[in-house]
Amino acid sequence: MVNYIIRRLFGGAIMLFAVSIATFLIFFGLPRLAGATPESFAARYVGPRATAEVQAQAAEKLGLNDPLYEQYGRWVKAIFVGADYDYGPAVEHCPAPCFGYSFITKRPVFDDLLDRLPVTASLALGAAVIWLLAGVATGVLSALRRGSLFDRFAMGTALAGVSLPIFFTGTLALSIFSYGRPFDWTARGSSYTPITEDPGMWAYNLILPWITLAFLYAAAYARNTRAGMLETMGEDYIRTARAKGLRERTVVVKHGLRGALTPIITIFGLDLGLLLGGAVLTETTFSLQGIGKFTIEAINKGDFPRIMGVTMLAAFFIVIANLVVDLLYAVVDPRVRLS
Repeated sequence: MVNYIIRRLFGGAIMLFAVSIATFLIFFGLPRLAGATPESFAARYVGPRATAEVQAQAAEKLGLNDPLYEQYGRWVKAIFVGADYDYGPAVEHCPAPCFGYSFITKRPVFDDLLDRLPVTASLALGAAVIWLLAGVATGVLSALRRGSLFDRFAMGTALAGVSLPIFFTGTLALSIFSYGRPFDWTARGSSYTPITEDPGMWAYNLILPWITLAFLYAAAYARNTRAGMLETMGEDYIRTARAKGLRERTVVVKHGLRGALTPIITIFGLDLGLLLGGAVLTETTFSLQGIGKFTIEAINKGDFPRIMGVTMLAAFFIVIANLVVDLLYAVVDPRVRLS
């Protein structure tokens, strides 16, 4: 087990290294192929209205005239030891871990990410609990009652949940449960209270985004769980368990569901990792100041350091989620062995 974890951690580090190279080349390599100059890169720091002389001086001080591999080396080094950004008018210090410095917000990117992360984590984790419990339970019941009225209704609702975009269901939910009369029950968005300050208000502000986001994912999980259960319940070891006289509940939960959960765990790890990197549509719909809204703001303002920071953070969460998923395989399904 220990050797397996070490190998997976090493593989995750290699993957993050590859992502960092790809991210850097996208933002600094491809623009050069398209004709961008060091001065045009410097304009991101000193502003597009700066004179050509000021842009040239900033490009020299920021090292934008250096070869790409040297610039990449400085960027990676800054993650571990920090960096100083001398762009002419002043020198800005970015402490480690430094994922870049935004000259638009005048703050290190990592500090901005830490400020937004609690909102995104609260949204993603709360919705994940709801969609996992609701989706798996609905899928199991639909598989056990295949062809029944409940099965048809549940799968029809799941099809609608998968088909409807979050900005439609979110806006509809807000109009009914937040702005409607007499159903003015939930918060109207754009508000967040840390759980450490007031757990009740924290849940009140997020309950509608949780349910809306969970509805989208629970639909897919219900369909996948149903398909997995129908396949698993027809296996020989299920018939053997029933022949031994085990209770139906034990057969379904201990034998059938455990075998059907392997693909569910796979997609759950990927979905949760992606959401921790920013639930863009949900945060925008409900005006939540999380990493997703942070990403949209950075794109609109052309703030490349912040966009690169979000990319690396999302990659980190996905790699960690995949590692956890691999370890859970052996716990959920006894047929899987780590080697």
